[in-house]
Amino acid sequence: MWCPAVAAIITLKIKGGSITLLHWDWANWKYIRLSYVVPALYVFITYLFIWLFTLGGLPNEEIVLAWAKELGLIGIGTLQPTIAVIIVVVLLGTIGVIRSTATTLGEEIGWRGFFIYELRKVLPFSGVSLFSGIVWASWHWPLIVYYGGNVPLEMTTFFIVIISISFMMTYYTFKSSSLWPAVIFHAVSNVYVQKIFPPLT
Repeated sequence: MWCPAVAAIITLKIKGGSITLLHWDWANWKYIRLSYVVPALYVFITYLFIWLFTLGGLPNEEIVLAWAKELGLIGIGTLQPTIAVIIVVVLLGTIGVIRSTATTLGEEIGWRGFFIYELRKVLPFSGVSLFSGIVWASWHWPLIVYYGGNVPLEMTTFFIVIISISFMMTYYTFKSSSLWPAVIFHAVSNVYVQKIFPPLT
């Protein structure tokens, strides 16, 4: 996940630029908050539809029991599975997101710290968002092919999601002149999409 950052830094060095051009300044807290809330909300809404249309059940009792055991809550009382879920979601939603920023930072230095600013020199906002989203989604295709089950379906849905959120992340980046909203948006999205809702379902 640090390949985009390495590529951006090498490109800057070749062009005679400085890594200070990668928009390191901390963003306005409005965009930081939105970058946490929006991905958590769209993942929750997606899974709400999954549960309502019975495409998946809630909760996955094996996972909840495993979380309760891991937290030492077995045998404490009848609410321990619920408490385990709350504790794990809070821990993943805070410490897990902070941990995830260590990897998403590498991608976002390249994509939102460098790439979209270069694209903005030749494309309007919609072109920047669309083109960078296509490149970003395409960059993930080896993972989808390697780990995927139904590759055509997963590739299609992945491209739709990535290109869609590319518009939001590009907007937050340009409005805040900072790569940090994109780093947080990406980290929160990864945690909720990979670590919280799928295991619970």
